[in-house]
Amino acid sequence: MNKLIIEVRMNETARKDANPNVPWTPDEIVADAVACAEAGAAIVHFHGRNADGSETSDPEVYRQVVSGIRAKSDVLIHPTLGQFFGGATPDQRMAHIKTLAEEGLAPDMAPLDTGSNNIDMFDWPAGEFIGQGAVYVNTGANLRYMAGRMREWGIRPQLCSWSIPNLRLAGAFLAAGLVPAPAFVTLVLSGGAGIMGHPATEAGLRAYLDNMPGKAMQWSVLCGGQEVFDLLPMIVREGGHVSAGLGDCPYASLGQPTNADIVRAIARKVRDMGREIATPEEARAMLGAEPTKHMAVA
Repeated sequence: MNKLIIEVRMNETARKDANPNVPWTPDEIVADAVACAEAGAAIVHFHGRNADGSETSDPEVYRQVVSGIRAKSDVLIHPTLGQFFGGATPDQRMAHIKTLAEEGLAPDMAPLDTGSNNIDMFDWPAGEFIGQGAVYVNTGANLRYMAGRMREWGIRPQLCSWSIPNLRLAGAFLAAGLVPAPAFVTLVLSGGAGIMGHPATEAGLRAYLDNMPGKAMQWSVLCGGQEVFDLLPMIVREGGHVSAGLGDCPYASLGQPTNADIVRAIARKVRDMGREIATPEEARAMLGAEPTKHMAVA
């Protein structure tokens, strides 16, 4: 069986209240990424953050993070796109990625969320919605445009599917040649208060796998609002990969872990189940990513 790729979802929009180890500043993100790579991660995914934890698309923040990681590690780098609220255009969402590409710092991957989805949170014990929610808008035309720009910049798209219709659209992008094979697809599951993805259960994952469009896909499981550990046996057995970290939940079962602690725990459990962990070099080969094209020489 192929080796398992661990991607770290380093921060997303997580606050430091539940776990102070969530990295925010460029220096924190770089140090965390290097530690995660040493622990067994092949890919690191991050959101640019200001010192107060608010999100930013400032190219300088992304420049510091990408150059800092590249100087110390060969781990694959996967930054987020810009904010999607407020009617941002594809070019506005990708402005920092474009700047990185023009400066020879193109990341290895960038996300394409294959569809529009409601983002709502629900307090089940209280029977009440939390906040006003939002709509994550990704039209087919915008996604096709962004896929084309990524191809121009030599960046591998990571397709993120929140539902079976999203997964079908990802399959259509692959069939149309809009993304290269093998496609790397993140399957979104959500637990706790999150109700935007398939349930974070074996049945929720099975629904995706029973509708996987063809074999030219490597897939990874994202478990928002819930730890991924209970799903590891199925992921290992079915040949999938794992995308997890403090950006998804505090991982309180490990105390107050760092992202590297989470990687070590996943790697240990996976190896105990008889499957090996992919290095960054092996992950590049499995995903068809450029070997070391964008890496700085230390």
